[in-house]
Amino acid sequence: MEDGRRAPIAIAGWACTTLCLVSYAAAFSHGASLSACTDMMPRHLRVQLHSPSNNYVTVHTNTSFYSPGNKVPVTVRSTRDFMGFLLQARKVSNDEIAGTFVFIPPGSKLLTCFEDGDTVTHSDKSLKRNLSFVWKAPDQPIGDIKFFISVVQSYFVYWAKIESAIVAQQGQN
Repeated sequence: MEDGRRAPIAIAGWACTTLCLVSYAAAFSHGASLSACTDMMPRHLRVQLHSPSNNYVTVHTNTSFYSPGNKVPVTVRSTRDFMGFLLQARKVSNDEIAGTFVFIPPGSKLLTCFEDGDTVTHSDKSLKRNLSFVWKAPDQPIGDIKFFISVVQSYFVYWAKIESAIVAQQGQN
């Protein structure tokens, strides 16, 4: 190939690669992808997982018990800012996603992993610290549940499946 054509081809290749990486990164600034539903792991490039026991985020409910059909307030508190998150309620018995979120804060959106509104993620990359949600239990009994959140501090640093205390289904034998 003649020298005069190498430079434009190299520049075009570099531009294409850069554009692809930027669009890939931008896709996650508007929330987690459905591929994160099962394991709650971000699908970023070269991310660094930190131990859930070494995190600065906690998930709380104002109750230790719930009944089928009840609404349960869920609060996420952090001592540091974070950009992204993925929040789910899961059955203790088999780790299946359960229930739906009926109230979510600004900067977040509902996802449908298995049923409408069963998961919440961020909708922008604004910094977040304290978030409040309301989860609605299914009308049929499902057993004890826990809330799990994965938090992305930056594109390369995250904590996966930080868990709440158990919220027991009332009236279970």
